[in-house]
Amino acid sequence: MTTTLRQLAELVHGQLCGDGELVIRAAHPLSEAEPGSITFIEDEKHAQQLSACQASAVVAPEGLSSNGLSVLRVADPVAAFVTIVRHLHGRAEPPVHGIDPHAWVHPTARIGADASVYPFAFIGEGSTLGARCRIYSGVVVGRFCRLGDDVTLYPHATLYDGTVLGDRAVIHANAVLGADGFGYRLQEGRHVKVPQLGRVEIGADVEIGACTTIDRGTFQATRIGDGTKVDNLVMVAHNCQIGRHNLFVSQMGIAGSSTTGDYVVVAGQAGIVDHVRIGDRATIGAQAGVTKEVPAGQRMLGSPATPERDQKRILMTLEKLPEIRRDVQRLKQRVGIEDRGSRIEDGSA
Repeated sequence: MTTTLRQLAELVHGQLCGDGELVIRAAHPLSEAEPGSITFIEDEKHAQQLSACQASAVVAPEGLSSNGLSVLRVADPVAAFVTIVRHLHGRAEPPVHGIDPHAWVHPTARIGADASVYPFAFIGEGSTLGARCRIYSGVVVGRFCRLGDDVTLYPHATLYDGTVLGDRAVIHANAVLGADGFGYRLQEGRHVKVPQLGRVEIGADVEIGACTTIDRGTFQATRIGDGTKVDNLVMVAHNCQIGRHNLFVSQMGIAGSSTTGDYVVVAGQAGIVDHVRIGDRATIGAQAGVTKEVPAGQRMLGSPATPERDQKRILMTLEKLPEIRRDVQRLKQRVGIEDRGSRIEDGSA
């Protein structure tokens, strides 16, 4: 579709500076913008790239130069640009599909109004789906699960028995919620399984990425708090209690019975051992290994993880190790001490 810059200004409640009758046909980021399109910038660094940009207009915050382009000035350029992209390129939600005749729904299952259950989905005994749920092909919803309103399960997502999802939860393809936790006891020389009798409870407005796994609790529920967003390929182990509005980035893992507060961020490939607590608004850096409690608001880096300031000092010291070693060698030579390290390096020790 096409629109004018003036209409877009009204859409995002922005201040128009430039030609309001300019026709806009598309919305693209800086690197892909072309004549007839609108782009956006957030800060001075991106503003410098406008000189090479072919866009006809730009969404920008107050005070940033637009390099002569017509501009929509807004408080939040990213949010405004998302609205514009949806307006120009967005696709309407598919119509309500109803229960497809090729889906299998147990007679005791209850399906809310305006739900869509696509071919080859499976809804187990005693499960309840709220209004407007979308259950795509290949999804398995086990027995006695409970889904709130407006829940979306993408293809081949699996909910084991007893899983609970809050309103507007989104579970992406191939995610598995409610598999057995990894619990064994050594008895008479054999690893004997500890029955995993709990379940998984997911709060409202939670999004779970593709191929992520969240294990059921041993005797209690594994819980994910409201508003938490979990990336693809994440592992949450049994009995974990995850707070509200956390961000878990791809390939991180949290071991059993650990807890997080609210607004915690865990970056990619980080690992958290079992039975630790991470306080509110703490940040765990990429590839960090958390082995003990993290206080609220703390930023942790490294493995084992230490506070960000300490870890940066460690990294700076590591960079200087060759220089430090040469200084030590010189000092040993001055006082006549044999440098055993050099003998080890040349294989003579």
